[in-house]
Amino acid sequence: MLTRIFVSTVALIAAMPALAQSNPTQPTTDDKGDDIVVTASRSGDGVAVKNLGASVTIINDAALQERQTRIVSDVLRDVPGIAVNRTGAIGGVTQIRIRGTEGNHVLVLIDGIKASDPYYGEYDFGTLIADEDAKIEVLRGQQSSLYGSDAIGGVIQYITLTGAEAPGIKLRAEGGSFGTASGGARIAGVTGDLDYAVSSSLYRTDGTPTARNGTRDIGSTSIGASAKLTWSPSSIFKLTGVGRYSYTDALSNNSESSTASPLFGYTVDSPGVRLTNTAFYGLVRAELSLADGRWTNALSGQFADTTRKGYTSAGFDYGDKGRRYKGSFESTFRFGTDTFQSRVTGAVDVEREEFENTTPSKFVFQGKRHTDNVGLVGEYDLLVDNRLSLGASIRRDLNTRFADVTTWRAQGSYRFDTGTRIRGAYGTGVKNPGYYELYGYSDGKYIGNPNLKPEKSKGWEAGIEQDFAGNHATIGATYFDSKLEDEIYTTYPAPLYIATPGNRTTLSRQHGVEVFASATPIPQLRFDLAYTYLHARENGAVEVRRPNHIASLNTTVFSADKRFSGTLTVRYNGRQTDVAYTNPSYIPVTVSLQEYVLVNLNAEYKVTDKISVYGRVENLFDEDYEEVFSFATPGRAAYGGVKVRF
Repeated sequence: MLTRIFVSTVALIAAMPALAQSNPTQPTTDDKGDDIVVTASRSGDGVAVKNLGASVTIINDAALQERQTRIVSDVLRDVPGIAVNRTGAIGGVTQIRIRGTEGNHVLVLIDGIKASDPYYGEYDFGTLIADEDAKIEVLRGQQSSLYGSDAIGGVIQYITLTGAEAPGIKLRAEGGSFGTASGGARIAGVTGDLDYAVSSSLYRTDGTPTARNGTRDIGSTSIGASAKLTWSPSSIFKLTGVGRYSYTDALSNNSESSTASPLFGYTVDSPGVRLTNTAFYGLVRAELSLADGRWTNALSGQFADTTRKGYTSAGFDYGDKGRRYKGSFESTFRFGTDTFQSRVTGAVDVEREEFENTTPSKFVFQGKRHTDNVGLVGEYDLLVDNRLSLGASIRRDLNTRFADVTTWRAQGSYRFDTGTRIRGAYGTGVKNPGYYELYGYSDGKYIGNPNLKPEKSKGWEAGIEQDFAGNHATIGATYFDSKLEDEIYTTYPAPLYIATPGNRTTLSRQHGVEVFASATPIPQLRFDLAYTYLHARENGAVEVRRPNHIASLNTTVFSADKRFSGTLTVRYNGRQTDVAYTNPSYIPVTVSLQEYVLVNLNAEYKVTDKISVYGRVENLFDEDYEEVFSFATPGRAAYGGVKVRF
């Protein structure tokens, strides 16, 4: 197997002109002011959203600032197709689902780095606090042909802005309800050939109870630090380095484990229980541009190192480590005329994931295991008259643990003179089982299954958009339909009925409609609306934690001199199902969680050109709701702070 992987890799490198990973140095907009996205292509180029066949949402830095985003997962509630579930308090495990897929079906990139926890096979958004200057790209639909495993539902990339995009020194300090204090600092700019951006953020809270009728406050401390440096000694070469550190220390509550208790299976106050998550990420990327910029070659290396530790009042209880090392070579050649523009990209990804269970139990395998994968990518894009765009990509993954697999995707978009745009896409995806699913163990509760097969997906989408009033308003709708094969689910085989994962022999299906509207009717007013209808079924049953209806509205008003701004955010989450382990046999029962509406109100005033004061109220109407069964959530909260810019 390894010989075959090596030979295939060498052959591809020899035959292809070039390739590129998502470029962390691309700006937010192009020279015409149009929004661009880098996640939708392996070329490293920014692709104009108006010419993209895929469904994509960009939350730019202005939106993050106006909504006073502190926890990144909160603002993702405003993206069509996304469902967010947090286990109670801030800092708790947070899952993101796109178009009805699982949380581990979403690939997460941070400044081009694959950030998912290699042990669990997904990214915990409870550990991501917002930087001072950043943007978010959400690419929906099967994207495995670009990125391989994990990208069944789509890709979320969190990108910190470069020094050229957001220069200067920024400081922020904030305090508020529940003993909360947060702050941020950033220094960025361009000095000669060096573009630099260094930032850090802190969020600390005493928290609130997460057990129904509980009294134990569940607090957390999260720290984030990021650095992005780009050295461009000539017009044809640049070298980029990215480093990121993330640390979360969060209290948590367990479920009642005594079968004699009437609260068995419910979340209860659990003194001494807490979880820490420490992660280091790094990337180095060298890019060489030849043939007057028509041919670019990029070589990159990256790593992710995640360590989790869980504690009880008795001390260390469980833990795990996951590491990922990835190298990529990308090459892109551009040719054609102003009317017909073609781009051919090839890529090679060589990746190793390592897993280690550190739980102190004689029943747990505590050695290291690893999986190697080589991905071979080919991509072609055509833009005709800046209105018709067509694209196709294909990927072959060669894996040492699972069967080799080929995924592909085709998409297109056309814009009419009337401001109407139609688009569509079809793609396939794959998700390899995570280490915990394969080898995890919890005495009497869970046993992994090393015979699991990867999950496979295929789906299509069709959308239409319409611009109004000289592009001051846009509305759009997308229909999507997906099928999942060999879905991994939890079984309870007799006679012990201990949970273990298996692959379904039936299809799981998801389809729905995403709608959005954005408008700036006058310079002092802007609003954004999103709505999703989802029908997701697993073996005919309703998928848990996937509401049929999700919607959001953000309205921002500005004073004539732009010194004052205020934002109203309304987020609706429809009724959803969840599972509850309230049966002493540990076989779950299905429960229903009520719909809820969260309203936030923000305001900011620029005292001077360098100093601003701001405040916000979250959960304005003190909604009582649950995102995960029996985990209580925070009530009304108020925060205020000051920003200083130099």
